[in-house]
Amino acid sequence: MRVKGKHVILSFVLLVTGFILALSYEVTSERSSSLLPGYERQWEIEDELRNQVIMEQTANRNLQEDLRLAQAEVRELESNLASIDKEQEEKAQNLLEDIERLRKLVGQVKVEGQGIEISLEDADYIPDGDNPNNYIVHEFHIQRVVEELFVAGAEAIAINGFRLSNQSYIQCTGPVIRVDGNTSSAPFIITAIGDADHLESAITLPGGVHHQLINDEISVRIQKKSAVTLEPHLVESG
Repeated sequence: MRVKGKHVILSFVLLVTGFILALSYEVTSERSSSLLPGYERQWEIEDELRNQVIMEQTANRNLQEDLRLAQAEVRELESNLASIDKEQEEKAQNLLEDIERLRKLVGQVKVEGQGIEISLEDADYIPDGDNPNNYIVHEFHIQRVVEELFVAGAEAIAINGFRLSNQSYIQCTGPVIRVDGNTSSAPFIITAIGDADHLESAITLPGGVHHQLINDEISVRIQKKSAVTLEPHLVESG
């Protein structure tokens, strides 16, 4: 067979093309081999950075939770401290009020306020032949009134201006009485500071002190006062 010129040219072209393709493949393979380690390193760096970001985010969330718990504990402590302060303040206030009330009861301080005035007088009429002592005011009559007033919440009490204390005593000597050594005669004015309505109700309870006084022929007059002043307790000899 005769080889034609065009066959030679075609064979040459194919040979050159095959050579070029082979050369390209080799060059590409070399470049890929040289670049692959860099790509792998870049991926490793990015993966490491992603892991660090995740770890930082987790740490931040943990810190935020710790902060929230710490803030809750601080709020609880502040609340407890406020409650304790308020409780201590209330206790101190109650203690001061108790001390002031006791000072009033023992007659150490001057007391002012509303109250009542109870007047006890001997009977106006004594039947012939009866014992006059049965128709006069005795110390036990006054003592009943005083005790009832204190039970009803009186802050301070005086008899004919003589302030009573926790150690006061009342003695009867004929038609007169002695209050802590101070002599006083009828009418006996018992003055008490406190809730006027409550004190009056306590004295006039059915079957109470007022009823007993009337049965003993004692003249009783009760008057509420909007302003009463009682000076501190003072013992005088008479």
